[in-house]
Amino acid sequence: MTSLDKPTDRESADQDTAADRAVTEAALFEAFGGVRGMVETVVPGLLFVTIFTINKDLHMSAIAALAVSLVLVVVRLVMKDTVKHAFSGVFGVAFGVVFAMMTGNAKDFYLPGMLYTLGLALAYIVTTLCGVPLIGLILGPVFKENLSWRTRNPGRKKAYAKASWAWGLILLAKCAVLFPMYWWADTAKFGWVLVALKIPPFLLAVWLTWVFLAKAPAPIDVFAEMEAAEKAEQEAKAARAESGGGARHRREA
Repeated sequence: MTSLDKPTDRESADQDTAADRAVTEAALFEAFGGVRGMVETVVPGLLFVTIFTINKDLHMSAIAALAVSLVLVVVRLVMKDTVKHAFSGVFGVAFGVVFAMMTGNAKDFYLPGMLYTLGLALAYIVTTLCGVPLIGLILGPVFKENLSWRTRNPGRKKAYAKASWAWGLILLAKCAVLFPMYWWADTAKFGWVLVALKIPPFLLAVWLTWVFLAKAPAPIDVFAEMEAAEKAEQEAKAARAESGGGARHRREA
């Protein structure tokens, strides 16, 4: 390879940056469920509001939404795929069905999810104010850095704080739209607005998280560090054992 063929320092840096961004994208995709996770989040609510808009039948709408959630879980189990996103959807739909059936108000099908969104928004903000941004707790294990970013990677901690603020404020803005509508809008209109607000705020928050993390320092792989430390300890033990064995042979000689 000639000097012209060798990558320059700038090209190497660009390659490292591209690799880091690819890792960040893959981690975000895994953490938040990707396209399939979004579909599983939207479909039950969409089916509920569609059926209710057509026939105003609360029981049929609720049963259909719960049934499709269970089907999504079964499909994941059959495919031996991760079920955490599908299971969370089932629990959310089940709580909504219980609320709606107890009160007889179809809008209450959406109330548990709205309260969860509000609680999650506050959790993002409060944990960031406490110096332990929630998005870092979520993504730390995914990036194999655990909590190393808190004390050993200040640039990454700052990025997690920015991302958590973004999630908190975006979710609060969503609540600011939905909660007033819960009181004055009819069920069909409210349901369609809620379904429409499922994905765009989520995508905006994920995109901002990617932007902040793409500019942050690379994560510290604590798992690799532990493996390296364990390997070094084993090698040291082997060296001590070999050294001790050699000393015994010399004494015997």
